[in-house]
Amino acid sequence: MAQDSKELKKNKVIEVLNKARSMELLAIYQYMNQHYNLADMDYGDLAAKVKLIAIDEMRHAEMFAERIKELGGEPTAGFDGQVEKAQKIEFVFPFDAKLEDDTIAAYNQFLLVCRENGDSISMKLFETITDEEQIHFNYFDNVSDHLKKLGAAYLAQIAGTPADTGPPSKGFVTGPGAQ
Repeated sequence: MAQDSKELKKNKVIEVLNKARSMELLAIYQYMNQHYNLADMDYGDLAAKVKLIAIDEMRHAEMFAERIKELGGEPTAGFDGQVEKAQKIEFVFPFDAKLEDDTIAAYNQFLLVCRENGDSISMKLFETITDEEQIHFNYFDNVSDHLKKLGAAYLAQIAGTPADTGPPSKGFVTGPGAQ
């Protein structure tokens, strides 16, 4: 009976970890779509920062997957929701701020599920990732405020800036195992 209770608790934690992973996967797709669109609109600095945030979300999705595997679960590959495409710039940053704010609220609830089910490791993972999501929220909220207050003047300063985020990070093909 105790084993069943322990398994039930573990499954509840895996469930919230997978829900969080699916939220991260949606954020990745959303932010990369925005990155491409912002670069096409010639707002390179904004595009570059959104891309870097998408990369943070990729890392988060992987962290959740690793924890799910440690607990004996199977990480989800589906994402939670639908990507909003072809957004006008005045809608991108308030949309992203809300996405991050909703994520923070959800992760705080997921953290409680982990605590209630005796998984301090997953709880700490949610704390760490929530701190990073707060940084993302602050950035999106700041840009949103600048767009509201300064509008075209703010965008004029960014127009024509490079969308490059620096040298590409090493991947499988270009990493240590490259031939």
